[in-house]
Amino acid sequence: MSAEPQFFETITKSYVDVPITEAGVDTADFCEASENLVKIFGLFGNPAFVVVQNDLTGNIAKVRAYLAANPDSASTLERLLAHDKTSHPNPKDRHTTGGLMWLLRGLKFTSMGLRINLDNPTEELSTSFTKGYEGSLKKWHGFAVRPIFYLAMKACPYRATFYPKLGEPQEVVLPKLQEWLTALEEIVKREEGVFKAGGYGEI
Repeated sequence: MSAEPQFFETITKSYVDVPITEAGVDTADFCEASENLVKIFGLFGNPAFVVVQNDLTGNIAKVRAYLAANPDSASTLERLLAHDKTSHPNPKDRHTTGGLMWLLRGLKFTSMGLRINLDNPTEELSTSFTKGYEGSLKKWHGFAVRPIFYLAMKACPYRATFYPKLGEPQEVVLPKLQEWLTALEEIVKREEGVFKAGGYGEI
């Protein structure tokens, strides 16, 4: 019986492979890496996470649609934001900027949950992701949405169940997870600065 492939062997794009140049973060590759991130929640094995997956997927679709319509002007996240701002003087009309903002907020939540869990090897995912939620998305959510996310946090699998799903052996998989996560964190941190400097909103 052959071993199951490791998660990082099944994804088509890692954040490690997203080009970052002077012009910014490559939009197409960033979207592809983010689509692959959504698959991690599939490993959680609980329908409560559909709300998280749908939120991320919907916002990725908004960014992809804008890129398709403006392949040159939106080739990097930075160019996309500048073009959306120029094309839509009224901030309320910048739906793609809003989509990217919410996508980055969702990615920040995901990266915080995983980082807290990796840094605390005895802590369960439900605790780590609750802390990640409270340090990221919670302040942007109203009273109607928060309970849905708290329910999802409670539905996190035990770490003893989750990490083996990423693949074996763990000593090979965990360094890949660390590398992937660090690259994601760097992109989120970079874009937080871009949003702040450009007056696009807050991540």
